Amino acid sequence: MADVNGIVEQRKSTISVFNGPPTTIQTFDSTEAEAKSVSDWLKARTQEGLLPHEVAIFVRSGAELERARAAAELAAIPYKILDDRVETVYGKASIATMHLAKGLEFRAVAVMACDDEIISLQQRIETVADDSDLEEVYNTERQLLYVAGTRARDQLLVTSVAPPSEFLGDMK
Repeated sequence: MADVNGIVEQRKSTISVFNGPPTTIQTFDSTEAEAKSVSDWLKARTQEGLLPHEVAIFVRSGAELERARAAAELAAIPYKILDDRVETVYGKASIATMHLAKGLEFRAVAVMACDDEIISLQQRIETVADDSDLEEVYNTERQLLYVAGTRARDQLLVTSVAPPSEFLGDMK
C-alpha cells in the first residue's frame, strides 16, 4: 500500500506482536523461578539462530535490573546494560529500563518484573493527591509497558512474580 507521498513500503518477514504470534505471559512464585524461565527462553532464542544483539530485556526501573542480569547470566548470553546514551552493542543482548526502550527494536524481547507494585510503581501511587492525578499515573504506567512490549518484532515474553500487574490482563 502506498502512503500519502506515493511511497510503497515493503515489510516482508516482519511480524507484529499484535497480529503475529501471541505474547507469552508468565507469572512465577519467586524471582529465581522467573530468572530461570527467562534464561530458558533466551537459550531457546539463541538455539533458533538469534544473535545476542537481536534480543533485549526490559524492566520498569533500575531497582529491577538485577533480575534481568540474573536471567542473562543464567543463559550465559553476553549483555550490556544500556545507559542514557542507549547504545546497543553488536554481539550483546541489551538490558535496560522501559524508559530507554523507545525507538529501539529487537527480534525478541523479554519484559520482566511486571509485578503488581512495580507496574504501576507503588511509590508513584502513594504520592498522588487526587483522582485525576491517579488516572494520569495509571495511564503513563500502562504506556510504559506498551512501549517496552512493542520493541519486539517477532517474539515477546512478559513475566512477573505473583501477584502480577493488573495491566497484564490487558495483554491477553
